[in-house]
Amino acid sequence: MSFPRYDIVGSFLRPAALKEAREKFARGEISQAELTAVEDQEIKNLVQKEVAAGLKVVSDGEFRRSYWHLDTFWGFGGVEHVRADHGYFFHDEETRPDAAKLVGKLTYEAGHPDVAAFDFLKPLADAAGVEARQSIPAPAQLYCELICRNDELIAATDAVYPDRAELAKDVSKVYRELILDLYKHGARDIKLDDCTWGVLVNDSFWHAFDEGHLKREEILQLYKEINENALVDLPEDLRITTHICRGNYDSTWASEGGYGPAAPYVFKEKGVEAFYLEFDDDRSGDFAPLAEVPADKVVVLGLVTSKKPELEDPEALKARIKEAGQYHPLATTALSTQCGFASTEEGNHLTDEEQWAKIKLVIDTAKEVWPDAE
Repeated sequence: MSFPRYDIVGSFLRPAALKEAREKFARGEISQAELTAVEDQEIKNLVQKEVAAGLKVVSDGEFRRSYWHLDTFWGFGGVEHVRADHGYFFHDEETRPDAAKLVGKLTYEAGHPDVAAFDFLKPLADAAGVEARQSIPAPAQLYCELICRNDELIAATDAVYPDRAELAKDVSKVYRELILDLYKHGARDIKLDDCTWGVLVNDSFWHAFDEGHLKREEILQLYKEINENALVDLPEDLRITTHICRGNYDSTWASEGGYGPAAPYVFKEKGVEAFYLEFDDDRSGDFAPLAEVPADKVVVLGLVTSKKPELEDPEALKARIKEAGQYHPLATTALSTQCGFASTEEGNHLTDEEQWAKIKLVIDTAKEVWPDAE
């Protein structure tokens, strides 16, 4: 399975019909079956557009999710969907206050919603001759959610897991079971989305992950191990990649800082084939940390922002790709959007047409830089 020179991160703006259906479902005006029928049709439409655009790896746009991460967490046994006192704090904005509360030991149960979602996507991709990708939040993201959110939710976690080492072990365990279940259902391309590293590189923000006694380097090592322990002894034909994000909500962001502090840890994660990295603005820092990425690992440069509608200058993009080549071989480099277009159902501030124009820019630019791009 060759790696595409151009790619997307995965989420797409929710179509009006889907937003309307979700609102009706929330008000009790339509059934789950009626909502699912709308989701099914809009995902079919999306896959057709992805294929027509020239993408070789397609997603379902995360159309069945409200959040890029919480919906996955709520699918594990022992996790309950609750409303917290606050949402996540982004730059000048606060998200909805949905959260995950631990009410019992973590378990993996058949029928996880991510597997059900993939079961619908896989035949559509197969019929079109492209690869179906399933994106899930990284294991470390679940651990962080359970020990970082607020005092009440942290107390609930500690009541179930007085020993944080046992919690970390069980997080890795249920994730490995989810990954293997997805593989059993035909998944060969799974991407782990991970905001933990994006916060830990922020010099003024990483303390949010502090458990009272750990240095930043110890937290980085812990999160690396949680992720790696979920990826042991996986099938050889399963591609695992990861997207390192600094937050993506309603066109705003949560953290800032270059990848430097995390580079010796995240870029050495065992079992990961490619790193989707955000480099769309000054918050992202420079390309120097790419020197830490092994030469045989793929770096996917997120140079085209998904947060703003304005198109980047193709010549500037090519110059930045060349600059990145000073630190990582261009032979194992690709281009993508910086993040998804709708990490939550709110979506970023673009139109549908502007979203597809961004994707076209990624593909056209990649084909100029790498003439053999497929």
